Amino acid sequence: MKNVISLSVFLLFGLSGCAQSASNPVENKIASSADGPINKIVKTENEWKKLLTPEQYYVLRQQGTEAAFTGEYYDHKGKGVYICAACGNELFSSDTKFRSGTGWPSFYQPVSEINVGIESDKSFGMVRTEVHCARCDGHLGHIFEDGPQPTGLRYCINSVSLKFKELKD
Repeated sequence: MKNVISLSVFLLFGLSGCAQSASNPVENKIASSADGPINKIVKTENEWKKLLTPEQYYVLRQQGTEAAFTGEYYDHKGKGVYICAACGNELFSSDTKFRSGTGWPSFYQPVSEINVGIESDKSFGMVRTEVHCARCDGHLGHIFEDGPQPTGLRYCINSVSLKFKELKD
């Protein structure tokens, strides 16, 4: 019963923060990871299960989502670089992080467009653009067109899919 209630709350509140209309123009605005070389990391599902926590495995390998306002980095203000929790690929700079009010860490651009990949996601009756790590294909979150300038994009990312490397002064 608790799982049914949790799922209901997630579907009611969680998806509303990362929802988008039926059309998907975001993919036309973002370069794919095929724009440059990246050394892919390939592991079996058993290897990923040994490397990741159960929550990380659920989000990164099974395209799950953490509950809004629960992640370690949604309100994090440190200076540095957010990296992939699975492979260490540099993904987002703290300089591009902004407060979106959705409950997930939000960024207006990646460190490099070759470090992230995108693909269409039609789950839950919505059309969204999924963002994943270009090195290990780990699911990070989704991209929307309601972010600040200069890109107008919001990379809505699960905290559990990230680790943070603080800048040393």
